[in-house]
Amino acid sequence: MPKIQFIDPQDVRKAGEVTFKPIPVNQYNKTVEEEKANFSKDDFLRIYHDMVVIREFETMLNEIKTKGEYNGVPYNHPGPAHLSIGQEAAAVGMAYTLGVEDFIFGSHRSHGEILAKGLSAIHKLNDDQLMDVMNKHFDGKTFAPVKENFKGTVKELAIRFLIYGTLAEIFARETGFNRGLGGSMHAFFTPFGVYPNNAIVGGSGDIAVGAALFKKVNRKDGIVVANIGDASMACGPVWEGLSFATMDQFNQLWEGDMKGGLPLIINIMNNQYGMGGQTCGETMGYNIAARIGAGLNDDQLHAERVDGYNPLAVIDAYKRKRKILEEKRGPVLLDVLTYRFSGHSPSDASSYRSKEEVEAWQAVDSILWFGAELVKAGIATEDELNGTRSATTDLITWGVKLAIDPVISPLMDMEKYPELIGDMMFSDESVDAMEDRPVEVNHPMAENPRVKQLQTKERFAFDKDGKPFSKIKQYGLRDGIFEAIVDRFYKDPTLVAYGEENRDWGGAFAVYRGLTEALPYHRLFNSPIAEASIIGTAIGYAMCGGRVIPEIMYCDFLGRCGDEVFNQLPKWQAMSGNVIKMPVVVRVSVGSKYGAQHSQDWTALAAHIPGLKVCFPVTPYDAKGLMNSALQGTDPVIFFESQRIYDIGEQFHEGGVPEGYYEIPFGEPDVKRKGSDVTILTIGATLYRALEAADILQEKYGLSAEVIDARSLVPFNYEPVIESLKKTGRLVISGDASARGSFMRDLASNITELAFDELDGPPVVVGSRNWITPAYELENSFFPQADWIIDAIHEKIVPLKGHVVKSNFTAPEQIRRSKLGV
Repeated sequence: MPKIQFIDPQDVRKAGEVTFKPIPVNQYNKTVEEEKANFSKDDFLRIYHDMVVIREFETMLNEIKTKGEYNGVPYNHPGPAHLSIGQEAAAVGMAYTLGVEDFIFGSHRSHGEILAKGLSAIHKLNDDQLMDVMNKHFDGKTFAPVKENFKGTVKELAIRFLIYGTLAEIFARETGFNRGLGGSMHAFFTPFGVYPNNAIVGGSGDIAVGAALFKKVNRKDGIVVANIGDASMACGPVWEGLSFATMDQFNQLWEGDMKGGLPLIINIMNNQYGMGGQTCGETMGYNIAARIGAGLNDDQLHAERVDGYNPLAVIDAYKRKRKILEEKRGPVLLDVLTYRFSGHSPSDASSYRSKEEVEAWQAVDSILWFGAELVKAGIATEDELNGTRSATTDLITWGVKLAIDPVISPLMDMEKYPELIGDMMFSDESVDAMEDRPVEVNHPMAENPRVKQLQTKERFAFDKDGKPFSKIKQYGLRDGIFEAIVDRFYKDPTLVAYGEENRDWGGAFAVYRGLTEALPYHRLFNSPIAEASIIGTAIGYAMCGGRVIPEIMYCDFLGRCGDEVFNQLPKWQAMSGNVIKMPVVVRVSVGSKYGAQHSQDWTALAAHIPGLKVCFPVTPYDAKGLMNSALQGTDPVIFFESQRIYDIGEQFHEGGVPEGYYEIPFGEPDVKRKGSDVTILTIGATLYRALEAADILQEKYGLSAEVIDARSLVPFNYEPVIESLKKTGRLVISGDASARGSFMRDLASNITELAFDELDGPPVVVGSRNWITPAYELENSFFPQADWIIDAIHEKIVPLKGHVVKSNFTAPEQIRRSKLGV
């Protein structure tokens, strides 16, 4: 809590009650005849056309999935197709007023949302803008087959481009909007403001909040719409995203033009089912989803239920709610009532609902109803509407034929180019700043108190006589991290950092001390204690073009943001065909002293997930250099830090930690001590225990140990380790993670394969016990100690004369522990 906000007990202890304002439900009551003053004939016909296009597109997918053909064109599509047949009015109404500067995010049932937003963008862009978009996307690869032999208007051409690019993506074609790597549930097209749709229910609930944060912090035009299903209102990311989006600090602490709410609409596509569960009356406790807004802020999120079977009602709501967002009074929640005729997927027989219910909704089908209203109001004739439907069928048939043609629309050639997908996992770019404009800071960096203080610190741990400087005088690991981060804040105007206690505390473990004075509130702030939203919003922020440092205070809390770290952050670059960049550096501390739920090393979890770069520096020189590299890149990085050694000084780099800027490339392990008899490869703070072990081995047993610090886990260059093994032939791998399933085991396996001829015996892993982490007083029995490393060498590598074993690394003991699961 900032000091400027005083919590007065006399005020908060007063008796009273919480009251709520009425939430409007289906209040729109205008007829098409009455709306003639607000819509032209072309406008009305465009709304009808867009609904018909979506209906026919999804009808085609349904027929391909269930019958193996569409309109006489045979095709087998084994992939998913989650359809929204019946929801067209809700999608078209949502997108109708939106421009390309407005972004939408969606669910896995998103074909209608993609097409609606794309058609809206095409309507608003001029011919030159459309040609520029189509020609530039993948250097015209998607556009080339579309424009071949076409004679018509540019807007007609653009509609074909939209249909083809989406369909080619669904069918995994290289000419798809995302090179076929996204597919049905992940298709999107950012030039039209269509941002990633999400196969994870509720996945957009926090990511879209981050996109709105990006627009706010970087003063971008437009709003953000998070399209989520009604069943997703049970999902953690949605609730955490809403908590983040409604933080009072936007109105009370952010200053100047930053003051005010996020430009965000939470658009609940309320089709009343979550797979086979009926939300109202069965799986949820609300009767009307809009009531959720009442619990989140005083404005009740300006919540409203809208009849999503009437596109004009949805358009009206969007016009009204946009004014609220332009007045910086967001976010807004819309409960858009709709219904899907189709099952959850084509294999769903809808056994959970009655035939009568489906038929009742089909009887008020929004397309049939709206068409009839247009005829009744004299806006269109039946022949005009029939012409629209006929032309749409021809358009979709053309799109299918083109998208399934193996010559025109090939799959990625993984036989000829087997590394195509691998080449897209990382962008590996180097970017000083995500945007070229002045940074917003409170004072020049040279005037910052902590920057001044660091100039007086000793950047090497020892004096000329080898005596260590006092802790207070040493430049420590936390200083290296700070120096890299503060430097980037003064280079990159888009950079923001947030997490639990990031601002007024100076960040967890005082790493950010000094940033509070340097930065305005909108660049460094406290988030809710909601790890899913911390990472989820960072993903959305980065997707839109910003750089962000979200902090997870303890490694154990990765479980609270597991989907975001393991299922969202690593995948969108590749799934976009490398269109999207993800400059997110997730700071994660690995602890001790705090017991079983605060002291775990989960490096193996992060390293296991393709698409994440993972590093764990444990010296000040490495911490600064690797953080500089992380913040210079455009890939997601999990940056592990050990709480045990934040104060430790630089002991290895000659000359200490440079004051200026430098980078250490990811993936390069570093030899911290040369040796000739045994190699000790370490991950994390265990480096210092390995050095203790190396001293004992040399002094007591005359054994020379080469100690290598992994520094990075992904990527990782094995060559320096193999070179070491050519000298020593013996290897111990040690780290603070529990040994079972650890990255240490992965290293051991790979090194055995890569350096089999160099090894005198199998590598030995010395990790923590497969227990809960005990209290601080018992940690020496849990985390690897120097004598453990020596015991392991004695029992498994080479007998040490006169050595007395304190721990047990014998094969029988290993078998016994495995049998017990400990």
